[in-house]
Amino acid sequence: MASVGTPPSVAGKVMAILEAFAPGGVRLTLTEICRRASLPLATGHRLVGELTAGGFLERLSDGSYRVGMHLWRIGAQASAATALRELALPHMEDLYEVTHENVQLAVLNEHKALYLERLRGPRSVPIVTRVAAELPLHATGVGRVLLAFSSDEFVDGVLAEGLSPHTPHTITDPERLRACLAEVRRVGYAVTSEEMTLNSYSVAAPVRDAGGGVLAAMSLVTRRQGADLRRLVPAVLTATRALSRDVIAHGGSTEWRDLA
Repeated sequence: MASVGTPPSVAGKVMAILEAFAPGGVRLTLTEICRRASLPLATGHRLVGELTAGGFLERLSDGSYRVGMHLWRIGAQASAATALRELALPHMEDLYEVTHENVQLAVLNEHKALYLERLRGPRSVPIVTRVAAELPLHATGVGRVLLAFSSDEFVDGVLAEGLSPHTPHTITDPERLRACLAEVRRVGYAVTSEEMTLNSYSVAAPVRDAGGGVLAAMSLVTRRQGADLRRLVPAVLTATRALSRDVIAHGGSTEWRDLA
């Protein structure tokens, strides 16, 4: 058994380097990678070089690095996420055709909303979401849905970490958020206004399995000005209910739970 203070193994160092790209930073310098991975520069330089040679990382013309195609191809084979994404895409495309707004699909990943897919058009409101991004549960439409249908213990854990403000409109008061979650459970969908991005308005609803559990959430994100709940809510609910039926028809239950 390794003693306390034993340096991480080579595998641990490599995982730390790859994990450095998880929080965002599509492009990172070697110094940024080493800082995020808590590695000496010399060690990081050697391992990043090997990962780049193997296609797991890609070195760009400005000297920064991003995830390489080889790693992307391996990651794209994650079975449960891929299966759900493939089932969801036709319904997301239908929702986009009806609204021409941003359409997003997300699942729980620890205390974050992990985005599996996003569709947007040239006229869609700019948002921070990208595929594989993780965003806070309390400040996003999909996150609000995923949080609302989680256990009390899970909600308590999220609240204990604190509710950081992302705009002046983000709900950061725990009791106010609990009231919002109760309303989501009552009406079956969530609405957020400028809580993650200014000038954005989100409507999200749950995707359910055969037992009624919530596997994922799908949302529309549009401009706040002119957002019409009478049009947006039925469109989102129609899409999520149709996807839920597909999930059930394809036997989605235990396997799909592995997404979270």
